[in-house]
Amino acid sequence: MIKLSLVSGPRLSGLALAWSLLLTGCSTASLDVARHGDDAGTVLKAGQRTATSDIIQAGGKASASPTSADPSSPRLRALKQTLASGGGTETFWKELASSGTPLIEPVAENESLVTFLWRGAHDSVRLFGSPSGNHDALQRLGDSDVWWVSYRMPNTARLSYRLAPDVPAIQGSPMDQRRAILATAQRDPLNPNVFPPGDDTRVDVFQGDSALSLPDAPTQAWIAPRADVKPGVLQSHRFISTLLGNERNVWTYIPNGATPKALLVLFDAQAYLERVPTPIIIDNLIADGLIPTTAVVLIDNPSRNARSKELPPNPEFAGFLDKELMPWVQAQGLLFPANRTVIAGSSYGGLASAYAGLTNPQWFGNVLSLSGSYWWAPENSMPGWMMRQYAQAPRKNVRFYLDAGRYESGRTGQYGILETSRHLGDVLRAKGYTVTQVEHDTGHDYLHWQGSLACGLVALLAPKKFNALKQCAGQAPPAD
Repeated sequence: MIKLSLVSGPRLSGLALAWSLLLTGCSTASLDVARHGDDAGTVLKAGQRTATSDIIQAGGKASASPTSADPSSPRLRALKQTLASGGGTETFWKELASSGTPLIEPVAENESLVTFLWRGAHDSVRLFGSPSGNHDALQRLGDSDVWWVSYRMPNTARLSYRLAPDVPAIQGSPMDQRRAILATAQRDPLNPNVFPPGDDTRVDVFQGDSALSLPDAPTQAWIAPRADVKPGVLQSHRFISTLLGNERNVWTYIPNGATPKALLVLFDAQAYLERVPTPIIIDNLIADGLIPTTAVVLIDNPSRNARSKELPPNPEFAGFLDKELMPWVQAQGLLFPANRTVIAGSSYGGLASAYAGLTNPQWFGNVLSLSGSYWWAPENSMPGWMMRQYAQAPRKNVRFYLDAGRYESGRTGQYGILETSRHLGDVLRAKGYTVTQVEHDTGHDYLHWQGSLACGLVALLAPKKFNALKQCAGQAPPAD
């Protein structure tokens, strides 16, 4: 694995072509030619799958849905023979109750065959959080109580998942079907690793997710509280916006000890307090001398509907940040120069962070984007909207940390977070921005983001220290 930290300057001629295509408002289909040259026919379109048997190849290669009733797992093959001889599954399930699930079997020096399992469904089981990016169906082993699906995965993989037995068969949109899966999805009963950790999560199988980290997954060294690190002060404020006509909670976190020297502004406050232990991460990074003492402002969403309206590029919300939030931050004594202020988020929050860097660089000199939703475009607009905005605008004094998961590829011929993050990185570098861009064997997942939040902060606030951190080593996007 390598880590990529690129500064200004073109990469290859294909990159310059990508920039020119964006300037003229091309579609992302044209960008595929730009990235791979005229021989684009040899390149898999986003979401295209190669055919295999029962194995889904995960991590950097095209993946496939399972099609064969014959398992590749040595343990499942042995069980199939046992069943054919008149035996049962009790010994198999006892083994797994002791060892835990998923079933992990080495297949190469740097890869494992990972088999997700469920016991005793009547009609079907679906995997929510699959490495393929789909809600894959498990297969039944003969007429036994064993349901399974296998993936060949790099040992650097990390993901959280749930299993949904006997999902109601409904007609409707993909979103309707997704809701049906979520209605029955629950943690893996034989996996003791729960995310986020906590007694409430462990009591209710419908709360939280099961966690999988293969042996070489990056160490997340800053997520656990330490006895020798004294916590700071977390405070909730009720913030009324005149510009937006709504109100929300805004949280401030002031680390214990030294006066803050930098600021993190973070979207999706509830998630980054309940699922990602942001204050603990900040405290541990400071204690390890990896970032300056950094205060945090966490912005909550008034509602789910408000989030989907505000975080995708929205001039009114940009005005809220500029005219209301940041002057309030200044009144709290937490304002710092833009080059020591990071704006950060994941998914729509990553998209919003990039837009804030474009529209309000006087406040935000660093953008930390985790799985940013750069597939987004306004209604009736062509894909690549954010890329075009940066390509057409004068270069701002902003630096970037872009992180995306290799299980976030687009499906059904569409471009997903992985592809569009790569395209944005290309455009930013062509414009002369400083960009640190990494990819990991993971999906759209807070389990991963809690580690990448820490790495992004070090990369932006102390870049020389970042280059020495093995915990933050990702994979570079593929070259043109």
